[in-house]
Amino acid sequence: MLFVAPAFCLTTHTMENCEEQAVLTTQTNWDVLFFYQKSDVIYQLTFAFCNRFIHPYKDRTRDQMIQAARSCKQNIVEGLADGVTSTEMQLKLLNVARASLKELREDFEDYLKSRHKQIYTASHSQYEAMLKYCRYHNKLQDYTPYFDQWTDEQMCNYALTLCHMTDKMMMSFLKKLEQEFITQGGIKERMHRARTGFRNKQDERLKQLETSLPAIKQALQQAQSEAEAWQKAYNDLKQRALAAYYRQADEIAALKAEIAKLKGKA
Repeated sequence: MLFVAPAFCLTTHTMENCEEQAVLTTQTNWDVLFFYQKSDVIYQLTFAFCNRFIHPYKDRTRDQMIQAARSCKQNIVEGLADGVTSTEMQLKLLNVARASLKELREDFEDYLKSRHKQIYTASHSQYEAMLKYCRYHNKLQDYTPYFDQWTDEQMCNYALTLCHMTDKMMMSFLKKLEQEFITQGGIKERMHRARTGFRNKQDERLKQLETSLPAIKQALQQAQSEAEAWQKAYNDLKQRALAAYYRQADEIAALKAEIAKLKGKA
């Protein structure tokens, strides 16, 4: 009788074979985000503005404006980098970037107000062109040719427009992150899901093995019974073969003796 093993696998399932739950989020490429690109423009524009129109030693506003513009850009980078492991830290740092942007916006507005210059509104002749240009241009190279051409009033108004647009974009991005945090949780929740998922896989595998165990035992008992039957048949055949051998040996010996006796009489 041919013994056929039951269809199951005894190999250990590794983590690679399990459906993994992601713990770390995908790194966001900030270079392609429009609000980061605009923040870079804001920083460079602010730096050029301060070099042209604010005295390097007599006005402390210069350093404050440059630092506020830099803080906005750098906190965007740091926040998006930290977002790989911490949505909470990402939200905090992006909000710090927004706060720095608001501080910078106030400085530009104060400059215009204190020097009795215009803040462009919808009624201003340059307003629509400025709005359109800032809306559809995000890269630094689109603005640098004008850094030495614009008046202080123009630079301030372009900076204010970019600040408003960047803040609005960041708010949309923050709302998206907020929704993701609500639905997916932070890293603690993702770690919990990943660990729980792995344990559940192990529990399922253990249950499968426990379910298969009776079949394994039955198959083993069947195999042992068959082996015992084969051993018994082998022993019986061996005994009969030996008995036949000894009978033939006795017959041969008797014949030899008879032949020897006959030769002696002759």
